[in-house]
Amino acid sequence: MWLNYNNSAKMSCPKFLHSAVKDSLQVIANVLGLGVKTCPDGWKRFESTCYLVSVETASWERGWQDCTSRGADLVIVDRAEEQTFLTIILEQDTWIGLTDRDQEGSWKWSDGTPLTLAFWRTGQPDNGGGHPQIGEEDCATSSPYRGTGKNWNDLPCDASKPWICEKNVYFIF
Repeated sequence: MWLNYNNSAKMSCPKFLHSAVKDSLQVIANVLGLGVKTCPDGWKRFESTCYLVSVETASWERGWQDCTSRGADLVIVDRAEEQTFLTIILEQDTWIGLTDRDQEGSWKWSDGTPLTLAFWRTGQPDNGGGHPQIGEEDCATSSPYRGTGKNWNDLPCDASKPWICEKNVYFIF
C-alpha cells in the first residue's frame, strides 16, 4: 500500500502497520466496551463469559492444557448463577478447574485462587472414600443438573472426562 502526499512523495505502509493499528483498535474497543460482545464459534455465552465443553475426553491435566492453548482456563465457578448455567449445558461429569493436588483437602482453582464457594454432592469430596483400589481423588468434576445444584465430585486426575473452558467475551466492531 502506498500513501501519496501532495503528489510529491510516496511512502510505503507495510502490512504489519495495518495489522498493528487493527489490533490496537480491538484493544481499545475491548477496554471501552465498544462494539458487539461475542464468543468464538462453538462457544456458549453466559453473561460476560464464553464456555466451551470439549468433545473429547482425557485427564484433568490434558483439559487444562487444551483450555490454556485456547487462551482460556478450565472453568472457575465463582457464582451460583454460573454453576446453574453449567448444570444446564453439561451432559456428563466434566472437569472443572478445581484440584487439591498440592495439598490434600486444600482445594484451589487452576489459577491458584482458593475455593470459597462450593457445590459438592453430599458426601463429597471424599478422596476415594479410603478405598485403595480407587486411589487419590484430587481433581473435580461438575455434572448435569440433579435437582440440588450441588453436583461436584472428586475423581482421580487421570480419569478420562470431557472438560469445560472459559474465557471473557470479546468485542467486535
